[in-house]
Amino acid sequence: MSNADYILVTGGAGGIGAAVCTLLAEAGLRPLVGYHRQQQAAEALAARLGGRAMTLDLASAESVAAAGAAIVAEALPLAGVVLAASPPPSLEPFGKISAADMQYQWQVNVLGPQQLLATLVRHCFRARKRGSVVGVLTAAMGQGIGTAAPNMGAYLIAKHGLQGVLASAAADYPWLHVGSVSPGFTDTPMLSAFDSRYLALQREHAPFLSAQQVARQIMAQLLP
Repeated sequence: MSNADYILVTGGAGGIGAAVCTLLAEAGLRPLVGYHRQQQAAEALAARLGGRAMTLDLASAESVAAAGAAIVAEALPLAGVVLAASPPPSLEPFGKISAADMQYQWQVNVLGPQQLLATLVRHCFRARKRGSVVGVLTAAMGQGIGTAAPNMGAYLIAKHGLQGVLASAAADYPWLHVGSVSPGFTDTPMLSAFDSRYLALQREHAPFLSAQQVARQIMAQLLP
């Protein structure tokens, strides 16, 4: 990768995404800060880091298509993508997962990323037979059936779907560098989805990660 290259970061204005964008700039790369709602934060971050902000709602096929078309039309030198965007989990048992929550998690973590990656592989990565993709999964997925964290059904199902997207892309394009990270509890605004008493109990078991620590894990996968 060169200092002319862009790296697209979905959820780039969020806690982990913003930390990744900062490390990209420090590494001499230009962050393409993908955002859904946080336009001002994304534009300020991009301006500070010498990157660009781009509206990208992974729950909207139209928004994903428009973002991909803009990257292609402007011939941006895109070298990789970090899939960091994700809705927070709704804390409900498996039997109470709502169709709306399941659909939204699936769109943001699976359908949107698959559509985005398909476009980027076709128009940005395949010509050079080179590109890097890193997906943000979660330690809550566990290490097999029976080990996942409880009461995060739609979120965990969608994260397993994202893992499938990454596995499929890696299988079909052996030249594409594909990686993932699975962080545990991380001090970002997503923690507001949890009861404070539950978080206090979890902190007693193990310290929470910082967004910067997770971002460093992502960078290690992105720039092997």
